Amino acid sequence: MDLAEIFRVMRRRWYVLLPGLLVAVGLMAAVRLMVPVTYQSQSTVVLLNSQKATRAYDGNPFLSTQTSLTGMADSLARNLNSDDSLRELKSLGATGTFGAKLADNAQGPLLWLTVTGTDKATVLSSDRVLTAYAKERLDQFQKEQAVDEKAMIRMTTIVPPQVPVAQTKTRLEYLVMAGALGLVLSMVATFYAEARLRSPRPAPGAVPESAPAAPGGEPEKEAETAAPLPAGEPAVDETLAIRRPPRWSRSVKDGPTAAEPKAPQPAMAVASAAEPLDEESTHGHRPRTGQRDR
Repeated sequence: MDLAEIFRVMRRRWYVLLPGLLVAVGLMAAVRLMVPVTYQSQSTVVLLNSQKATRAYDGNPFLSTQTSLTGMADSLARNLNSDDSLRELKSLGATGTFGAKLADNAQGPLLWLTVTGTDKATVLSSDRVLTAYAKERLDQFQKEQAVDEKAMIRMTTIVPPQVPVAQTKTRLEYLVMAGALGLVLSMVATFYAEARLRSPRPAPGAVPESAPAAPGGEPEKEAETAAPLPAGEPAVDETLAIRRPPRWSRSVKDGPTAAEPKAPQPAMAVASAAEPLDEESTHGHRPRTGQRDR
């Protein structure tokens, strides 16, 4: 089946295809209502060396970097993603989905702090709460280990919480899936109707059109083999009969062909009345010899 045939079937069974397309549109509208638009806000923070570690660099923390800071940043991110941290963030008034991880392709202890939600203003305020909470958790870790204040790792914000951006990828995927599902169901229903209506099955007990009903009520059965020829009648070779030249093109000398049987000679008619006899035969004279007396 080519593309032209598909379009012909769709045009012929439009009354089946149209409701299916309406169902597909309904599914997409339902997905649009049930799956709301989500917004995401992100901030970037970096861990810095302590004041003691930066004395050799005239107190500039950006000149002093250590691999231990990256390990500390990973530990802090894992803690922020824990259930305890999520409960504390919600108690502080933050809502939505929270996430903390090392920044992609980062060459230092950089962290991405993200908040995702359905309300634009709430997402922005929750991201600010998360950024402040991350700094508090870093200080709490070091205080629990009785680290001197001048030797504590510090945190600073590189990128503040950004204006929330709509995340349409997930919603678009659901819309495409709903539309594709509705379209596939419509096409299946259309071709199913075409197959059913093109070759309808005969009802049980119905008489086929090719076999007319006999007077007795039962359909006549066609003879499977040809009727035999009558006895004594020779079979005619159709090939020879076709190839035989017509009668008008044959000369008298040719005579009848092998395929053309000789016509039977008519029998001599029997006289209905006897010939009258000569006077000589009637009076007892000699019989007639065929020669008339002169």
